[in-house]
Amino acid sequence: MPPMLRFCTIFVSFICLISLEIHGKETVSGYVRDAATGEALIAANVIIEELGTGTSTNVYGYYALSLEPGEYTLLFSYLGYETIIRKVSLNEALVLNVELSEILHEIEEVTISSRRNNANISRLETGSTKLPIQSIRRIPALLGEIDVIKAIQMLPGVQVTSEGSSGFSVRGGARDQNLILLDESVVYNASHLLGFFSIFNNDAIKDVKLYKGDIPASFGGRLASLLDIRMKEGNSKQFSASGGIGTVSSRLTLEGPIEKDKVSFLLAGRRTYADLFLLFSKEEAIRKTRLYFYDLNGKVNYRINDNNRIYLSGYSGSDTYANKEYAGMVFGNRTFTLRWNHIFNNNLFSNFTLVNSHYFYDLGTPEGSEEYFNWNSILEDYGFKDDFTWYLSPEHTIRFGASSTFHVIKPGVVTAVSTSGIHQNMELTHNHSLENGLYLSGESNLGEHLSLRYGMRYSTFSNRGPTTVFHYDEKYELVDSSYYRQGFFNTYHGLEPRFAANYMLSDLHSLKASYSRSRQYLQLASNSSSGTPLEIWFPASPNIEPQISDQLSFGYFRNFMDHKFQSSVELYYKKMSNSIDFRDHAQLILNPRLDGEIRIGEATSYGAEFFVKYEAGGFSGWISYTLSRTMREIPEINGGNPYPAPYDKPHDLALVASYDISQRITLGANWIYSTGLPYTLPSGRYTVMGNIIPLYTGRNQNRLTDYHRLDLALSIKGKERPGRGWRGEWNISVYNAYARKNVWTLNFVQDQAQPDVSYAEMTYLFSIVPAITYNFKF
Repeated sequence: MPPMLRFCTIFVSFICLISLEIHGKETVSGYVRDAATGEALIAANVIIEELGTGTSTNVYGYYALSLEPGEYTLLFSYLGYETIIRKVSLNEALVLNVELSEILHEIEEVTISSRRNNANISRLETGSTKLPIQSIRRIPALLGEIDVIKAIQMLPGVQVTSEGSSGFSVRGGARDQNLILLDESVVYNASHLLGFFSIFNNDAIKDVKLYKGDIPASFGGRLASLLDIRMKEGNSKQFSASGGIGTVSSRLTLEGPIEKDKVSFLLAGRRTYADLFLLFSKEEAIRKTRLYFYDLNGKVNYRINDNNRIYLSGYSGSDTYANKEYAGMVFGNRTFTLRWNHIFNNNLFSNFTLVNSHYFYDLGTPEGSEEYFNWNSILEDYGFKDDFTWYLSPEHTIRFGASSTFHVIKPGVVTAVSTSGIHQNMELTHNHSLENGLYLSGESNLGEHLSLRYGMRYSTFSNRGPTTVFHYDEKYELVDSSYYRQGFFNTYHGLEPRFAANYMLSDLHSLKASYSRSRQYLQLASNSSSGTPLEIWFPASPNIEPQISDQLSFGYFRNFMDHKFQSSVELYYKKMSNSIDFRDHAQLILNPRLDGEIRIGEATSYGAEFFVKYEAGGFSGWISYTLSRTMREIPEINGGNPYPAPYDKPHDLALVASYDISQRITLGANWIYSTGLPYTLPSGRYTVMGNIIPLYTGRNQNRLTDYHRLDLALSIKGKERPGRGWRGEWNISVYNAYARKNVWTLNFVQDQAQPDVSYAEMTYLFSIVPAITYNFKF
């Protein structure tokens, strides 16, 4: 019997036993929402006081509890909100929707401490973090631009790949091994301004959650992490607006009801205006230059009734660097998501999703110029997904579903016209592929102390024509090629088991463990740690097997002082097979035989993550420290000996803190330290036609100087006046407060005066960067 069929047989038998147990029970279900805006509250707690057990709402704010008929007291709570108590008489299926009100600032400390829960102790997940938007807003940011990505880079196990970059490495994984979702649509490049800012407008974001390995079975396709970002739904109660005017950009968000409590919308925009200042330049060439990025988020949701709801959301954003006389570059993302929530019965919740993701870049000179050149590249996904959640009882929940995504990669279409008028066109082979997934998982509470999550994902990946596949010998020399006109010609598939356990020693501490296997079928061609917009994604193929990761983690979680102090220590070990790297002097740009530049081997990552968080009395913050190593071993690289991965940082430390000096004034600071990134130092040189060419032997055997910096921020809220809806806030920030010159790149340059001498040249990006922003809401 095939493994997946065997797993399903055992799983179904288990469900049948549970079904006998819950026979004759009735279900209370509904939504938990914000009383002021109508926004669904994700992971709100619903506790049955008489039983001491309960559940939490899903990502749409829905909950369901199947109980024996009788009288019950339900407690609805959410951090930062008032707790509501409801008495119910459960003799038949009952729909109970609840709205919670945000706690007033004056009573926040007393109320939260009395209602604080121990979710970090009791929840099953290891290696996952949910970052409240309010916490992200308190973190000092580059040029005052509040940034989701920059916030998660200060969590344990998450490391910055380059100074100022939006790229990040999770537990030794590469940048392309992170699955970034915006309302369930994949974002392939989350960067603006070469990575200094991310594409996520904080005013449009509702929820941010990072999974660092213990990824739910409903998701796949990446080895390292899942960053699940969800947009606001739009205020369904009343119209409101918020925004900000900053040093480099301004933003505006509008939201409100189209039909109160039934149809709502959200529209958010952000744009930089550096190019507006260029108009004042004395040089005509600079005045003709355009330099900006923009983001546009939109969402509409329609509550048809309690059993049906439709969401339509989208994002569009791009960066433009262009001069009308010389050259230009445009790159950006577009996403589209259509979702339908349907409740078949009170126990069975479903969601059906259509998604489209589009990433593009365009580089070239102005049309009609003396030497015209244009390079265009596109990556596009078309996907469908269905997810079902079956609430069997407060102790047992079953999830299952399927997904299918069609990938289209057009790596390069190049058009060039020489001075003599000769047209030279080049088009790299397009890649078409189909990725499918099927999953089944469950969560069970086995008594007061032990809870389990168990699941299996089955994924397939198929290449489709028309395309050309090249064949190489053992020395990677081209020997032949095959052309596939149409249809599917190559398929990979495999099982991805997921398992997690939590043993609660008491309400204050617990032990957790997890194992997960993941497969990745798309990867990024890049030899840069910081990343560029011109990078190319390429699929698994007959020459490139899918990457596979097996990760095992253990954690001890402990709270102190009535849960004001939350701490954890997590150990992890990750083994990655079919790991990809590139040969020395690899040609990645416009290379029709890119797979011939790839070398394949193994990688290992292991480490310890320490985390301490405190929140009480107007003070909040955390300390995270990661001790880790990530090594690769590829036969054709570094003489077949292990070498550090590009993002290997043995030590990584972040201190984040904010303090409410008063109800109007907040001071924030963060300090970051990490070991310098590894790099390859030339071991020798040789001369070709008078030019010195460096000779490299060992890969990543040297390190840049250690990285550290201090950021500061001060927020001053305007006085609130009765009857006035306008609320304003000034934010003053300083990035790199003590002007540390951190290395961005290190290049070896030939001395012009002494051609036989070369020297190392360091480039750094930022000294002290002050910024001021005015935020408003009405």
